[in-house]
Amino acid sequence: MNNLALDSTDVQSVAEELVQRLSDKYGAVLNSKALIKELGYPSAASFQQALARGAVPVPTFKIEHRRGSFALTRDVAMWLSHKRTVALASR
Repeated sequence: MNNLALDSTDVQSVAEELVQRLSDKYGAVLNSKALIKELGYPSAASFQQALARGAVPVPTFKIEHRRGSFALTRDVAMWLSHKRTVALASR
């Protein structure tokens, strides 16, 4: 196991970098199309199925008078950072 990769400062740094990059690209909120891409769903249909099952790994919400589902950029970045940490720990 690579302890350097799991350093808490590194984990926080990765999370902050992801927040910044995603915010620059999408703003504070990601729409369904962005969620499909950033969460790695192979299609819109698979994302919709995950929504229906309550299996999307980040909190999603609706916005009045707008189509689709939305999530905070920060939640997506934190989830991605967490998944990376888990992957590194299992090496």
